[in-house]
Amino acid sequence: MKFFTTSQIAELDRYTIENEPIEAIDLMERASLQLADWISTRFDTTQRIAVFAGPGNNGGDALAVSRMLTAKNFKVGVFIPDSGRNFTDSFLINLDRLRGCAEVTTINWNNNELLPELIDYNLIIDGLFGSGLSRPLSGFPAELVKHLNHSGVPIIAIDIPSGLMGEDNQGNDPDAIIQASYTLTFQFPKLSFFFKENERFTGKWEVLPIGLHPTGIEQTQTPWHYSDIKTMVSMLKPRGKFSHKGTYGHALLVAGSHGKMGAAVLAAKGCLRSGVGLLSVQIPFEEIPIMQIAVPEAMVEIGYISDTENENRLKSKFKSIGIGPGRGTNTGTVNDLNTLMKINSIPLVIDADALNVLSENPKMVQLLPEDSILTPHPLEFERLAGYTISDFERLKLALNFAKEHRIILILKGAYTAIALPDGNCWFNSTGNPGMATGGSGDVLTGILTGLLAQGYTPQETALLGVYLHGLSGDLCLSGSSEESLLAGDIADHLGKAFAFLKSDPDFGKAKKKSQF
Repeated sequence: MKFFTTSQIAELDRYTIENEPIEAIDLMERASLQLADWISTRFDTTQRIAVFAGPGNNGGDALAVSRMLTAKNFKVGVFIPDSGRNFTDSFLINLDRLRGCAEVTTINWNNNELLPELIDYNLIIDGLFGSGLSRPLSGFPAELVKHLNHSGVPIIAIDIPSGLMGEDNQGNDPDAIIQASYTLTFQFPKLSFFFKENERFTGKWEVLPIGLHPTGIEQTQTPWHYSDIKTMVSMLKPRGKFSHKGTYGHALLVAGSHGKMGAAVLAAKGCLRSGVGLLSVQIPFEEIPIMQIAVPEAMVEIGYISDTENENRLKSKFKSIGIGPGRGTNTGTVNDLNTLMKINSIPLVIDADALNVLSENPKMVQLLPEDSILTPHPLEFERLAGYTISDFERLKLALNFAKEHRIILILKGAYTAIALPDGNCWFNSTGNPGMATGGSGDVLTGILTGLLAQGYTPQETALLGVYLHGLSGDLCLSGSSEESLLAGDIADHLGKAFAFLKSDPDFGKAKKKSQF
């Protein structure tokens, strides 16, 4: 899924109105119907709802949904702050349609003492300000937002919480932003929804389709993308009947050290479960029994890559190489990573201690093979690229870093961001808080290394690997809980994640087509 800046969405609204064609008021009616249906299926008619409608089109949506909820037998009270500003045409049309259906109260903009009591309401709908906001709220609007936040009543925000901006919120006033329990956004998520710093404002957000024109969407360029199942299914390679282990590549993991062999084991399991044909794991000699007992399907390499004998074999033996999990940052790891980057032309998968080596040896970053995949969590990225004051700034830095060094950067988090060297960015849609557990990243490193060995492009590897990793974590919760989820569970559920993608009808069509 592509998504867009707030200014681009406004252009897509205009494009839809001109080319569907449809009247602006009818497009608003379509959006409001989606809102009313969502609310009426989740709340019963005993709920008393307070709706706050600002002077713009966001307020027009609020008035339209008030009328629709009233028709569904909800008890609705509508509050309109009177700022002295002109109302939009759509607002006025919906206000005229609403009169006689619901109780409408005008709030005096100049008297904070007359802010409405909300003790009798069970739900608030926020339609004060939409996504076109470009500066922090102040004065009466800010006081009204604070009043709603302090009411203790759950809030549903229409399209975007009032006071929140669609992209960059640096310099915004956090006390003057609605703290919604739910945000129902139209057609596309807003970029600001993907940042941890804004979670307390958006609450749980959901995208409601409103039928914006597909041609306009197709023609509008954007670097922002949100992974969906159909995109992932289109990447998944069907397996041939006459294939063999050599068909699916030989991967090498450079991982593990004394006391940290668990990381190597988890990465190995993730790699093997991803479908790789053969896996070798380079580990210290004394740790061989652990690997061969825990993961008998994996072969073992010993010593350091920087040994002359190992260097020669690297050039032709392996289709992909991952380095870092549990490896430590000693001289041996530094030499191994340095050797890999100098003699190896294929992209590397770099995680954990290998990332820390890069952070401690900045000049080595210039040696990274093109399209290598780096998988830092935020603190590792900070050590690698520098401190930032917000998630928005961190994302900008990640995109610049990926573009400058021609690598793929997977910035791990709730909506893992995948920064590509061409400037595009994908946010992942799978995963859950239970995956915030030791070893989860090691499994991801294994998955990525395994997919790369099978012939997936580095971009496909990053997008599909992150999606499968999160999907496997989601499938772990069937009959279990986020609290009890272990990294090993993620590796063990990868088979179910692949099966889930293969059950999609689009995969069946692709498989059938590949046979002819």
